[in-house]
Amino acid sequence: MVAVETVVDSGGLKLSAHLARPDLPPGASPNGLVLCHNFPSGPRHDAEGDTYPELAARLARDTGWAVLSFNFRGTGESEGDFSLSGWLEDLHAATGHLLDAGGAAGAWLAGFGRGGSLAICAAGEDDRVGGVAAMGAAADFEDWASDPGGFLAHARRLGVVRDREFPEDFEAWSRELREIRPLALVGKIPPRPLLLLHGSDDDVVPLMDARTLADAADGQVELRVISGAGHGLRHDPRAVAVLMGWLERQVL
Repeated sequence: MVAVETVVDSGGLKLSAHLARPDLPPGASPNGLVLCHNFPSGPRHDAEGDTYPELAARLARDTGWAVLSFNFRGTGESEGDFSLSGWLEDLHAATGHLLDAGGAAGAWLAGFGRGGSLAICAAGEDDRVGGVAAMGAAADFEDWASDPGGFLAHARRLGVVRDREFPEDFEAWSRELREIRPLALVGKIPPRPLLLLHGSDDDVVPLMDARTLADAADGQVELRVISGAGHGLRHDPRAVAVLMGWLERQVL
């Protein structure tokens, strides 16, 4: 397994990223996976996405996939300030980076929490995506949209909005929180594979969100509930095992 630090260009912003590739013969093109981190839960130096390279390395080693982890704008060492459309643009850019610079034969997405929600949105818009695994994903961003001013203040405290003059247009920034909806896009993913993985005791995103997303996709999903698990599925070995098993069943 070979791991390298790389940079994803997203509309002129530089996003810090980490690419783990399996040790394959020259010219071989593995399947590719983009890991999408959650929205940070608190202000800290090692922002949410900075701990994902370890998971990327494990997945690359155990599944033979090329795995790209990256920091959305405003987190870690990535440039920029948080906006929902900006994070969606970042995910499209990361997908392109994996296919081009990463040399992957195809691109799948795996996201945790709000990263899973955005992975659903990105796949609904981008037919380059071969499939999606969304873990603990919310069906919408209504909790943010219900108090956009309070949410912006929260984002500033976390450090994901760093520029005091950002956003230039608050109304447009807040409107995105209502208009970008996984529930409206999930139905565009099938017949591509979709895994919805949720903890039965998730106290951040209700299990009903996963069931609502599954219904919106006409049941053309693999819905798995981890008994007794909370929101932090990335740290639950059962959830990681389900993800790896799902990856092993994917074909171009």
